[in-house]
Amino acid sequence: MNTDEQIARIRSLANDSSILRKAVAAELGPQIVDFAAVIAGAIGAGGKILIGGNGGSAADACHMAAEMVVRLTKARNRQALPAIALGMDPAVLTAASNDLGFQNAMARQVEAIGNKGDMLLVISTSGASDNLVKAVRLGRKRGLLTAGLLGGDGGRLATLVERALIIPHGSVQRIQEEHIFVIHVIVELIESDLFG
Repeated sequence: MNTDEQIARIRSLANDSSILRKAVAAELGPQIVDFAAVIAGAIGAGGKILIGGNGGSAADACHMAAEMVVRLTKARNRQALPAIALGMDPAVLTAASNDLGFQNAMARQVEAIGNKGDMLLVISTSGASDNLVKAVRLGRKRGLLTAGLLGGDGGRLATLVERALIIPHGSVQRIQEEHIFVIHVIVELIESDLFG
């Protein structure tokens, strides 16, 4: 592929992303507002947000937790919001995976720190991750609110969580790009709701 072809490919990918971004804003706007309101409500009632994912979605979970604990907008000086990204402690993750199996690693963390009134938000481009499925099932038994930021057709997780926000696309990369957009919008709405 020569330089001109590479530039044409970049433009094509940017166009695909732009079309999807506009569709997400137009079609999923009410769901995004609902997600933000439920998270803000859980925090306002004294709960915390547990966020889990695998691979790039684990990085997105960590990113969201950081935006909530620190802040999204520098102009808004506000208190920290209680958010924890699951799977970020390598000692816990590897011990649980070794002793209990990787499919139980997230559920073990939900068991340890999840309480009734907290929210478990899982991020998955496929909606099919066994470790997230098990975490959601346990979270529901323990009285946690459950939600999924998902992709494709939502997979098994779409039927297990109480709220599913699904980016209906076949490309993992495009789904991940929209997940970050949605995360930023959700945190912005939460900050606005809780702090004006």
